[in-house]
Amino acid sequence: MFDTDALVLLDVVARTGSFTAAAIQLNYTQSAVSRRIASLEAQAGGPLFARLPRGVRLTPAGRTLHRYAREVLERLGRAAEELAAIHQGSGGRLRVGAFATANAVLVPAALRDLRASRPEVTVGMVEGLSTVLMDGLGRAEIDIAVVSDYPSGLGAGPEVEVTRLMDDELLVALPADHPLAGCEKVDLRDLRDESWIEGAPPGTVTMLGAACARAGFAPRVELRIGEWTGKLGYVAAGLGVTLVPAMAAPAVRGDVALRSLGEFAPRRTVYAALPRRAPLPAARALLGLLTRRAV
Repeated sequence: MFDTDALVLLDVVARTGSFTAAAIQLNYTQSAVSRRIASLEAQAGGPLFARLPRGVRLTPAGRTLHRYAREVLERLGRAAEELAAIHQGSGGRLRVGAFATANAVLVPAALRDLRASRPEVTVGMVEGLSTVLMDGLGRAEIDIAVVSDYPSGLGAGPEVEVTRLMDDELLVALPADHPLAGCEKVDLRDLRDESWIEGAPPGTVTMLGAACARAGFAPRVELRIGEWTGKLGYVAAGLGVTLVPAMAAPAVRGDVALRSLGEFAPRRTVYAALPRRAPLPAARALLGLLTRRAV
């Protein structure tokens, strides 16, 4: 109903108490100020200023509109400041997506670095499967996503820019007292008789199944646990063995031994994905930090 310029003029006239002073401050002519105030009063449905022998004074209606005008102008000023901070990368909100394992070490470490360098940036986290995160990136619901090509590839369209961060080897997790826990590497063929813990439903093609097929056997999966943190609890209890991403190794509990499977070790690639068009400076900054942390 009221345009911003009119609200600015209302505020300046109210604060200076004079059409003439307002005209000088805003670089208008006095007649232009009078016309614009008259137009604003017509919109408001009545006088906003009482014309006095020397200057003007707000009417009750003018005081009401001026109060709201100040709120609007203050909010718009804060919005302009926040937008400037977002575009400069020094503030604003950054929406970060990551799959569960990336949230164990890599992403928290990079976000700690980001907080140190850009403390005014606030972060919102979204955890999910890589396919879901890529969809969120495409819908502009996420500003940067850490994803992997397992199990179904990236599916990145032309609107997404993808940067390879690292290759992530999957290690075998054994109970600390397992006979093979003392070995530097474990031959997957020596685990053919083990009970395996996996999260995927029966019949699903998995990295474990593919690795075991290369080793000449099918894994015997007796327990199905979704999250790798839960799997480790069962491994520590001696109820089976499982695969754990190497990128999560620093967060693994002390009563579990992680060992490489050597030539049979499954691997996946971890990426950072940003919108190709106008990514936020803070997202670019986080990409650089993720790249350095992933080395």
